[in-house]
Amino acid sequence: MDGATPTPDSNGPASDEQIRKVYVQALKEKEAVHTVFRVGTKAKHTGRSGKGFLSLTLQDRTGEVDARIFENVEAAAAAFAEGDFLLVQGHTITWQKKLQVVIDRLEKLDPTPLDPAEFTPAAPTAEAAAEAAEAPAPERAEKADRERAEQPARGGGQGAQHVQHIREIAGRVHDPHVRALLFAFLDDPSIGEPLKVAPAAKGIHHAYRGGLAEHLHSVMRLAHRIADHYPQADRDLLVAGALLHDILKVKEISSERGFEYTDEGRLVGHITMTAQAIREKASRLEAFPALLEQHLTHIVISHHGQLEWGSPKLPMTLEAMLVHMLDSIDSRVASWLEIMQKDQNERWTENARLYDRHLWKGPVPTTRGRAPVPPRHKGQKDGHKEQHREHAKEPRREQPHRERKHEPRKAPPAPAPKAEESTKFSFKPFAALTGTQDGGPKEG
Repeated sequence: MDGATPTPDSNGPASDEQIRKVYVQALKEKEAVHTVFRVGTKAKHTGRSGKGFLSLTLQDRTGEVDARIFENVEAAAAAFAEGDFLLVQGHTITWQKKLQVVIDRLEKLDPTPLDPAEFTPAAPTAEAAAEAAEAPAPERAEKADRERAEQPARGGGQGAQHVQHIREIAGRVHDPHVRALLFAFLDDPSIGEPLKVAPAAKGIHHAYRGGLAEHLHSVMRLAHRIADHYPQADRDLLVAGALLHDILKVKEISSERGFEYTDEGRLVGHITMTAQAIREKASRLEAFPALLEQHLTHIVISHHGQLEWGSPKLPMTLEAMLVHMLDSIDSRVASWLEIMQKDQNERWTENARLYDRHLWKGPVPTTRGRAPVPPRHKGQKDGHKEQHREHAKEPRREQPHRERKHEPRKAPPAPAPKAEESTKFSFKPFAALTGTQDGGPKEG
Protein backbone atom coordinates (compact mmCIF):
# COMPACT_ATOMS: atom_id res chain seq x y z
CA MET A 1 0.00 0.00 0.00
CA ASP A 2 1.15 3.54 -0.77
CA GLY A 3 4.20 2.18 -2.61
CA ALA A 4 5.74 0.67 0.55
CA THR A 5 7.81 -2.48 0.31
CA PRO A 6 5.62 -5.51 1.11
CA THR A 7 6.28 -6.85 4.58
CA PRO A 8 7.57 -10.44 4.42
CA ASP A 9 5.34 -13.04 6.04
CA SER A 10 7.19 -15.10 8.62
CA ASN A 11 5.21 -18.20 7.66
CA GLY A 12 5.64 -18.00 3.90
CA PRO A 13 7.71 -16.67 0.99
CA ALA A 14 9.31 -13.27 1.41
CA SER A 15 7.10 -11.71 -1.25
CA ASP A 16 3.84 -12.98 0.26
CA GLU A 17 1.68 -11.27 2.85
CA GLN A 18 -1.27 -12.49 4.88
CA ILE A 19 -4.52 -10.73 5.53
CA ARG A 20 -7.75 -11.69 7.25
CA LYS A 21 -10.56 -12.37 4.77
CA VAL A 22 -13.86 -10.70 5.58
CA TYR A 23 -16.64 -12.14 3.43
CA VAL A 24 -19.38 -10.11 1.77
CA GLN A 25 -22.09 -11.72 3.93
CA ALA A 26 -20.27 -10.64 7.09
CA LEU A 27 -20.01 -6.94 6.13
CA LYS A 28 -21.90 -4.52 8.37
CA GLU A 29 -22.86 -0.89 8.06
CA LYS A 30 -20.38 1.80 9.17
CA GLU A 31 -17.35 -0.41 9.64
CA ALA A 32 -13.82 -0.34 8.28
CA VAL A 33 -12.93 -2.69 5.42
CA HIS A 34 -9.45 -4.06 4.77
CA THR A 35 -9.57 -7.34 2.86
CA VAL A 36 -9.37 -9.02 -0.55
CA PHE A 37 -12.13 -9.18 -3.17
CA ARG A 38 -12.40 -9.89 -6.88
CA VAL A 39 -13.81 -7.23 -9.20
CA GLY A 40 -17.05 -8.32 -10.85
CA THR A 41 -17.99 -5.23 -12.88
CA LYS A 42 -16.47 -1.79 -13.31
CA ALA A 43 -17.91 1.36 -14.89
CA LYS A 44 -17.34 5.11 -14.89
CA HIS A 45 -20.23 7.45 -14.10
CA THR A 46 -20.82 11.16 -13.68
CA GLY A 47 -22.64 12.40 -10.59
CA ARG A 48 -25.18 15.20 -10.46
CA SER A 49 -22.42 17.61 -9.49
CA GLY A 50 -20.61 16.78 -12.73
CA LYS A 51 -17.79 14.98 -10.92
CA GLY A 52 -16.89 11.51 -12.12
CA PHE A 53 -16.78 8.40 -9.94
CA LEU A 54 -16.07 4.69 -10.40
CA SER A 55 -18.79 2.13 -9.74
CA LEU A 56 -17.86 -1.51 -9.26
CA THR A 57 -19.03 -4.75 -7.68
CA LEU A 58 -16.77 -6.74 -5.36
CA GLN A 59 -17.19 -10.51 -5.17
CA ASP A 60 -16.35 -13.52 -3.08
CA ARG A 61 -17.99 -16.92 -2.64
CA THR A 62 -20.68 -15.53 -0.31
CA GLY A 63 -21.97 -12.93 -2.78
CA GLU A 64 -21.22 -9.47 -4.10
CA VAL A 65 -21.42 -5.89 -2.84
CA ASP A 66 -21.53 -2.53 -4.60
CA ALA A 67 -18.50 -0.27 -4.22
CA ARG A 68 -17.59 3.29 -5.20
CA ILE A 69 -14.37 5.22 -5.79
CA PHE A 70 -14.76 9.02 -5.63
CA GLU A 71 -11.15 10.28 -5.55
CA ASN A 72 -8.42 10.02 -8.22
CA VAL A 73 -10.89 8.21 -10.44
CA GLU A 74 -8.83 8.16 -13.65
CA ALA A 75 -5.75 6.77 -11.93
CA ALA A 76 -7.78 4.14 -10.07
CA ALA A 77 -9.62 3.07 -13.24
CA ALA A 78 -6.31 2.44 -14.99
CA ALA A 79 -4.95 0.38 -12.09
CA PHE A 80 -7.20 -2.69 -12.46
CA ALA A 81 -9.71 -4.44 -14.71
CA GLU A 82 -12.81 -6.58 -14.26
CA GLY A 83 -11.82 -9.97 -12.86
CA ASP A 84 -8.72 -8.68 -11.04
CA PHE A 85 -8.12 -9.35 -7.34
CA LEU A 86 -7.86 -6.25 -5.17
CA LEU A 87 -6.71 -5.57 -1.65
CA VAL A 88 -9.36 -3.01 -0.67
CA GLN A 89 -9.22 -0.50 2.17
CA GLY A 90 -12.21 1.72 2.96
CA HIS A 91 -15.47 1.69 4.86
CA THR A 92 -19.11 0.67 4.45
CA ILE A 93 -22.17 2.88 4.19
CA THR A 94 -25.83 2.39 3.35
CA TRP A 95 -26.96 4.04 0.14
CA GLN A 96 -30.57 3.73 -1.06
CA LYS A 97 -31.15 0.89 1.44
CA LYS A 98 -28.17 -1.09 0.15
CA LEU A 99 -24.81 -1.75 1.72
CA GLN A 100 -21.96 -0.12 -0.20
CA VAL A 101 -18.18 -0.04 0.18
CA VAL A 102 -16.46 3.32 -0.27
CA ILE A 103 -12.88 2.56 -1.33
CA ASP A 104 -10.13 4.82 -0.02
CA ARG A 105 -7.16 2.74 -1.18
CA LEU A 106 -6.69 -0.30 -3.34
CA GLU A 107 -3.94 -2.53 -4.64
CA LYS A 108 -4.04 -5.03 -7.48
CA LEU A 109 -2.85 -8.50 -6.41
CA ASP A 110 -1.14 -11.38 -8.13
CA PRO A 111 -3.86 -14.08 -8.48
CA THR A 112 -1.41 -17.01 -8.23
CA PRO A 113 -1.60 -17.62 -4.45
CA LEU A 114 -5.38 -17.06 -4.34
CA ASP A 115 -8.05 -19.74 -4.75
CA PRO A 116 -10.52 -18.58 -7.46
CA ALA A 117 -13.33 -20.64 -5.86
CA GLU A 118 -13.10 -18.39 -2.79
CA PHE A 119 -13.99 -15.37 -4.91
CA THR A 120 -16.71 -16.84 -7.15
CA PRO A 121 -20.33 -16.40 -5.99
CA ALA A 122 -22.06 -19.72 -5.41
CA ALA A 123 -25.50 -20.58 -6.74
CA PRO A 124 -28.09 -18.60 -4.77
CA THR A 125 -30.95 -20.47 -3.10
CA ALA A 126 -34.01 -19.19 -1.30
CA GLU A 127 -33.08 -21.15 1.82
CA ALA A 128 -29.55 -19.75 1.85
CA ALA A 129 -30.87 -16.21 1.45
CA ALA A 130 -33.21 -16.57 4.42
CA GLU A 131 -30.56 -18.16 6.63
CA ALA A 132 -28.00 -15.53 5.67
CA ALA A 133 -30.37 -12.76 6.71
CA GLU A 134 -31.01 -14.32 10.12
CA ALA A 135 -27.60 -15.72 11.09
CA PRO A 136 -25.10 -13.51 12.94
CA ALA A 137 -21.74 -12.91 11.28
CA PRO A 138 -19.78 -15.70 13.08
CA GLU A 139 -22.43 -18.28 12.14
CA ARG A 140 -22.38 -17.08 8.51
CA ALA A 141 -18.60 -17.47 8.44
CA GLU A 142 -18.83 -20.96 9.92
CA LYS A 143 -21.50 -21.94 7.37
CA ALA A 144 -19.31 -20.58 4.57
CA ASP A 145 -16.46 -22.75 5.84
CA ARG A 146 -18.66 -25.84 5.70
CA GLU A 147 -19.76 -24.99 2.15
CA ARG A 148 -16.15 -24.53 1.14
CA ALA A 149 -15.31 -27.99 2.48
CA GLU A 150 -18.16 -29.50 0.44
CA GLN A 151 -17.18 -27.67 -2.75
CA PRO A 152 -14.49 -30.05 -4.12
CA ALA A 153 -16.76 -33.07 -3.70
CA ARG A 154 -19.55 -31.26 -5.52
CA GLY A 155 -17.38 -30.33 -8.49
CA GLY A 156 -17.98 -26.58 -8.44
CA GLY A 157 -21.22 -26.29 -6.50
CA GLN A 158 -24.10 -28.34 -7.90
CA GLY A 159 -22.71 -28.24 -11.46
CA ALA A 160 -21.37 -31.80 -11.41
CA GLN A 161 -24.71 -33.15 -10.19
CA HIS A 162 -26.58 -31.29 -12.92
CA VAL A 163 -24.19 -32.68 -15.54
CA GLN A 164 -24.90 -36.21 -14.26
CA HIS A 165 -28.65 -35.63 -14.57
CA ILE A 166 -28.14 -34.16 -18.05
CA ARG A 167 -26.36 -37.36 -19.10
CA GLU A 168 -29.21 -39.46 -17.69
CA ILE A 169 -31.80 -37.51 -19.70
CA ALA A 170 -29.66 -37.65 -22.85
CA GLY A 171 -29.28 -41.43 -22.41
CA ARG A 172 -33.06 -41.85 -22.71
CA VAL A 173 -33.34 -40.01 -26.04
CA HIS A 174 -35.08 -42.41 -28.41
CA ASP A 175 -33.50 -41.45 -31.75
CA PRO A 176 -30.05 -43.11 -31.96
CA HIS A 177 -28.58 -40.37 -34.16
CA VAL A 178 -29.71 -37.58 -31.81
CA ARG A 179 -28.51 -39.53 -28.77
CA ALA A 180 -25.10 -40.14 -30.37
CA LEU A 181 -24.71 -36.43 -31.19
CA LEU A 182 -25.58 -35.34 -27.64
CA PHE A 183 -22.96 -37.69 -26.18
CA ALA A 184 -20.43 -36.51 -28.77
CA PHE A 185 -20.75 -33.13 -27.02
CA LEU A 186 -20.94 -34.42 -23.44
CA ASP A 187 -18.02 -36.84 -23.88
CA ASP A 188 -15.81 -34.14 -25.38
CA PRO A 189 -13.35 -33.27 -22.56
CA SER A 190 -13.24 -29.64 -23.71
CA ILE A 191 -17.02 -29.41 -23.16
CA GLY A 192 -18.10 -31.98 -20.56
CA GLU A 193 -15.54 -31.08 -17.89
CA PRO A 194 -15.84 -27.26 -17.98
CA LEU A 195 -19.63 -27.66 -18.06
CA LYS A 196 -19.45 -28.64 -14.37
CA VAL A 197 -18.24 -25.17 -13.37
CA ALA A 198 -19.23 -22.89 -16.26
CA PRO A 199 -21.56 -19.91 -15.65
CA ALA A 200 -24.53 -19.41 -17.97
CA ALA A 201 -23.86 -15.68 -18.31
CA LYS A 202 -21.66 -12.85 -17.10
CA GLY A 203 -24.70 -11.40 -15.34
CA ILE A 204 -28.52 -11.47 -15.51
CA HIS A 205 -29.20 -15.20 -14.86
CA HIS A 206 -27.33 -18.27 -13.58
CA ALA A 207 -24.17 -16.13 -13.36
CA TYR A 208 -22.26 -18.41 -11.02
CA ARG A 209 -20.07 -21.51 -11.21
CA GLY A 210 -22.21 -24.45 -12.32
CA GLY A 211 -24.96 -22.09 -13.48
CA LEU A 212 -24.83 -23.25 -17.11
CA ALA A 213 -25.37 -26.92 -16.22
CA GLU A 214 -28.23 -25.92 -13.92
CA HIS A 215 -29.85 -23.89 -16.71
CA LEU A 216 -29.46 -26.64 -19.35
CA HIS A 217 -30.78 -29.30 -16.97
CA SER A 218 -33.78 -27.12 -16.14
CA VAL A 219 -34.62 -26.44 -19.80
CA MET A 220 -34.28 -30.17 -20.63
CA ARG A 221 -36.78 -31.00 -17.88
CA LEU A 222 -39.12 -28.29 -19.17
CA ALA A 223 -38.77 -29.81 -22.66
CA HIS A 224 -40.17 -33.10 -21.33
CA ARG A 225 -43.06 -31.26 -19.66
CA ILE A 226 -43.96 -29.38 -22.84
CA ALA A 227 -43.66 -32.56 -24.93
CA ASP A 228 -46.18 -34.24 -22.59
CA HIS A 229 -48.58 -31.33 -23.11
CA TYR A 230 -47.98 -30.89 -26.85
CA PRO A 231 -47.36 -34.35 -28.36
CA GLN A 232 -47.33 -32.68 -31.80
CA ALA A 233 -43.77 -31.54 -31.03
CA ASP A 234 -40.94 -34.05 -31.30
CA ARG A 235 -39.62 -34.89 -27.82
CA ASP A 236 -36.11 -35.83 -28.98
CA LEU A 237 -35.63 -32.59 -30.91
CA LEU A 238 -36.89 -30.58 -27.93
CA VAL A 239 -34.52 -32.31 -25.48
CA ALA A 240 -31.60 -32.00 -27.89
CA GLY A 241 -32.29 -28.31 -28.48
CA ALA A 242 -32.60 -27.72 -24.75
CA LEU A 243 -29.09 -29.11 -24.24
CA LEU A 244 -27.35 -27.75 -27.33
CA HIS A 245 -28.74 -24.21 -27.43
CA ASP A 246 -26.24 -22.80 -24.89
CA ILE A 247 -23.72 -25.60 -24.44
CA LEU A 248 -20.82 -23.81 -26.15
CA LYS A 249 -20.99 -21.07 -23.57
CA VAL A 250 -18.35 -23.22 -21.89
CA LYS A 251 -15.98 -21.71 -24.48
CA GLU A 252 -17.64 -18.30 -24.78
CA ILE A 253 -17.37 -17.27 -21.10
CA SER A 254 -14.46 -18.06 -18.82
CA SER A 255 -15.35 -19.63 -15.47
CA GLU A 256 -12.49 -17.66 -13.90
CA ARG A 257 -11.56 -13.98 -13.50
CA GLY A 258 -15.02 -12.47 -13.20
CA PHE A 259 -16.62 -14.52 -16.01
CA GLU A 260 -14.94 -12.59 -18.80
CA TYR A 261 -15.74 -13.36 -22.45
CA THR A 262 -13.02 -15.28 -24.25
CA ASP A 263 -11.55 -14.03 -27.52
CA GLU A 264 -13.48 -16.72 -29.41
CA GLY A 265 -16.61 -15.79 -27.48
CA ARG A 266 -16.33 -12.14 -28.50
CA LEU A 267 -15.33 -12.80 -32.10
CA VAL A 268 -17.62 -15.75 -32.89
CA GLY A 269 -20.18 -16.26 -30.11
CA HIS A 270 -21.75 -19.42 -28.72
CA ILE A 271 -24.49 -19.64 -31.36
CA THR A 272 -22.07 -19.82 -34.29
CA MET A 273 -19.63 -21.94 -32.29
CA THR A 274 -22.37 -24.51 -31.58
CA ALA A 275 -23.50 -24.59 -35.21
CA GLN A 276 -19.91 -25.28 -36.25
CA ALA A 277 -19.57 -28.02 -33.62
CA ILE A 278 -22.80 -29.72 -34.75
CA ARG A 279 -21.50 -29.88 -38.32
CA GLU A 280 -18.11 -31.18 -37.17
CA LYS A 281 -19.45 -33.85 -34.78
CA ALA A 282 -22.29 -34.98 -37.06
CA SER A 283 -19.80 -35.52 -39.90
CA ARG A 284 -17.91 -38.00 -37.70
CA LEU A 285 -21.03 -40.04 -36.84
CA GLU A 286 -21.99 -42.82 -39.20
CA ALA A 287 -24.79 -41.97 -41.66
CA PHE A 288 -26.00 -38.96 -39.71
CA PRO A 289 -29.06 -37.64 -41.63
CA ALA A 290 -28.42 -34.26 -43.26
CA LEU A 291 -31.96 -32.98 -42.62
CA LEU A 292 -31.71 -33.94 -38.94
CA GLU A 293 -28.47 -31.98 -38.65
CA GLN A 294 -30.16 -28.98 -40.28
CA HIS A 295 -33.14 -29.08 -37.89
CA LEU A 296 -30.87 -29.26 -34.84
CA THR A 297 -28.72 -26.44 -36.16
CA HIS A 298 -31.84 -24.35 -36.82
CA ILE A 299 -32.99 -24.75 -33.21
CA VAL A 300 -29.61 -23.46 -32.01
CA ILE A 301 -29.28 -20.51 -34.37
CA SER A 302 -32.87 -19.33 -33.77
CA HIS A 303 -33.13 -19.84 -30.00
CA HIS A 304 -32.76 -16.11 -29.17
CA GLY A 305 -36.03 -15.64 -31.02
CA GLN A 306 -35.37 -12.28 -32.70
CA LEU A 307 -32.81 -11.07 -35.22
CA GLU A 308 -32.05 -8.04 -33.06
CA TRP A 309 -31.38 -10.38 -30.10
CA GLY A 310 -28.60 -12.14 -31.98
CA SER A 311 -30.36 -14.99 -33.76
CA PRO A 312 -29.26 -15.40 -37.40
CA LYS A 313 -32.67 -16.99 -38.10
CA LEU A 314 -36.16 -16.65 -36.68
CA PRO A 315 -37.72 -19.89 -35.35
CA MET A 316 -39.43 -21.68 -38.23
CA THR A 317 -40.13 -25.10 -36.70
CA LEU A 318 -42.42 -25.95 -33.81
CA GLU A 319 -39.48 -27.31 -31.82
CA ALA A 320 -37.34 -24.21 -32.43
CA MET A 321 -40.15 -21.92 -31.26
CA LEU A 322 -40.68 -23.99 -28.11
CA VAL A 323 -36.97 -24.18 -27.23
CA HIS A 324 -36.75 -20.39 -27.58
CA MET A 325 -39.69 -19.96 -25.20
CA LEU A 326 -38.44 -22.52 -22.67
CA ASP A 327 -35.01 -20.88 -22.63
CA SER A 328 -36.65 -17.50 -22.09
CA ILE A 329 -38.88 -18.82 -19.29
CA ASP A 330 -36.02 -20.41 -17.38
CA SER A 331 -33.62 -17.48 -17.73
CA ARG A 332 -36.26 -14.88 -16.78
CA VAL A 333 -37.56 -16.80 -13.78
CA ALA A 334 -33.98 -17.28 -12.56
CA SER A 335 -33.17 -13.58 -12.97
CA TRP A 336 -36.40 -12.48 -11.22
CA LEU A 337 -35.70 -14.75 -8.25
CA GLU A 338 -32.09 -13.58 -8.02
CA ILE A 339 -33.23 -9.93 -8.02
CA MET A 340 -35.74 -10.70 -5.26
CA GLN A 341 -33.20 -12.61 -3.16
CA LYS A 342 -30.69 -9.76 -3.28
CA ASP A 343 -33.28 -7.08 -2.49
CA GLN A 344 -33.70 -6.03 1.15
CA ASN A 345 -37.33 -4.88 0.93
CA GLU A 346 -40.36 -6.79 2.16
CA ARG A 347 -43.02 -6.39 -0.54
CA TRP A 348 -41.65 -4.57 -3.59
CA THR A 349 -38.09 -4.65 -4.85
CA GLU A 350 -36.19 -1.51 -5.74
CA ASN A 351 -36.55 -0.63 -9.43
CA ALA A 352 -34.95 -3.55 -11.30
CA ARG A 353 -32.86 -1.92 -14.02
CA LEU A 354 -32.90 -5.08 -16.15
CA TYR A 355 -36.69 -4.95 -16.44
CA ASP A 356 -37.20 -1.24 -15.64
CA ARG A 357 -39.87 -1.97 -13.06
CA HIS A 358 -40.46 -2.87 -9.41
CA LEU A 359 -41.08 -6.58 -8.78
CA TRP A 360 -43.56 -7.92 -6.25
CA LYS A 361 -41.82 -10.19 -3.75
CA GLY A 362 -44.40 -10.21 -0.96
CA PRO A 363 -46.73 -13.09 -0.05
CA VAL A 364 -49.37 -13.96 -2.66
CA PRO A 365 -53.02 -13.21 -1.72
CA THR A 366 -54.18 -16.84 -1.81
CA THR A 367 -54.74 -19.38 0.96
CA ARG A 368 -51.14 -20.53 0.58
CA GLY A 369 -49.99 -16.96 1.30
CA ARG A 370 -46.31 -17.49 0.68
CA ALA A 371 -43.74 -15.28 -1.02
CA PRO A 372 -41.62 -16.32 -4.06
CA VAL A 373 -38.50 -16.03 -1.88
CA PRO A 374 -38.27 -15.98 1.93
CA PRO A 375 -38.12 -12.46 3.40
CA ARG A 376 -34.66 -11.23 4.39
CA HIS A 377 -35.41 -7.87 6.00
CA LYS A 378 -34.00 -6.98 9.38
CA GLY A 379 -35.96 -7.92 12.50
CA GLN A 380 -37.53 -10.92 10.82
CA LYS A 381 -40.50 -12.26 12.78
CA ASP A 382 -41.04 -15.86 13.83
CA GLY A 383 -44.05 -16.04 11.54
CA HIS A 384 -41.79 -15.54 8.57
CA LYS A 385 -39.51 -18.29 9.79
CA GLU A 386 -42.52 -20.56 10.11
CA GLN A 387 -43.52 -19.64 6.56
CA HIS A 388 -40.06 -20.57 5.35
CA ARG A 389 -40.17 -23.92 7.19
CA GLU A 390 -43.64 -24.59 5.79
CA HIS A 391 -42.34 -23.79 2.31
CA ALA A 392 -39.44 -26.18 2.76
CA LYS A 393 -41.70 -29.02 3.99
CA GLU A 394 -44.30 -28.67 1.24
CA PRO A 395 -44.19 -31.81 -0.94
CA ARG A 396 -43.31 -31.50 -4.60
CA ARG A 397 -46.02 -31.99 -7.16
CA GLU A 398 -45.96 -35.53 -8.50
CA GLN A 399 -43.52 -35.82 -11.40
CA PRO A 400 -43.96 -38.00 -14.50
CA HIS A 401 -42.26 -41.38 -14.07
CA ARG A 402 -39.56 -40.67 -16.63
CA GLU A 403 -38.42 -37.58 -14.75
CA ARG A 404 -38.32 -38.77 -11.14
CA LYS A 405 -34.71 -39.81 -11.44
CA HIS A 406 -33.60 -36.30 -12.31
CA GLU A 407 -34.16 -34.76 -8.89
CA PRO A 408 -30.79 -33.55 -7.53
CA ARG A 409 -29.33 -35.73 -4.82
CA LYS A 410 -27.93 -33.98 -1.77
CA ALA A 411 -24.21 -34.45 -1.28
CA PRO A 412 -23.19 -35.92 2.08
CA PRO A 413 -21.98 -33.25 4.51
CA ALA A 414 -18.24 -32.80 4.67
CA PRO A 415 -16.34 -32.04 7.87
CA ALA A 416 -15.86 -28.33 8.50
CA PRO A 417 -12.27 -27.04 8.17
CA LYS A 418 -10.52 -25.35 11.04
CA ALA A 419 -11.40 -21.70 11.41
CA GLU A 420 -7.88 -20.44 10.73
CA GLU A 421 -7.84 -22.15 7.34
CA SER A 422 -10.39 -19.70 5.95
CA THR A 423 -9.88 -16.56 8.01
CA LYS A 424 -6.55 -15.60 6.45
CA PHE A 425 -5.31 -15.48 2.88
CA SER A 426 -1.81 -15.32 1.50
CA PHE A 427 -1.47 -12.85 -1.34
CA LYS A 428 1.23 -11.28 -3.46
CA PRO A 429 1.06 -7.54 -4.27
CA PHE A 430 1.01 -6.93 -8.01
CA ALA A 431 4.10 -4.74 -7.62
CA ALA A 432 6.08 -7.88 -6.82
CA LEU A 433 5.40 -9.18 -10.35
CA THR A 434 6.93 -6.14 -12.04
CA GLY A 435 9.90 -5.80 -9.71
CA THR A 436 8.80 -2.30 -8.73
CA GLN A 437 7.53 -0.95 -5.48
CA ASP A 438 4.67 0.91 -7.14
CA GLY A 439 2.11 -1.43 -8.67
CA GLY A 440 -0.06 1.41 -10.00
CA PRO A 441 -2.36 3.96 -8.40
CA LYS A 442 -3.31 2.98 -4.88
CA GLU A 443 -5.43 5.95 -3.91
CA GLY A 444 -9.09 5.19 -4.62
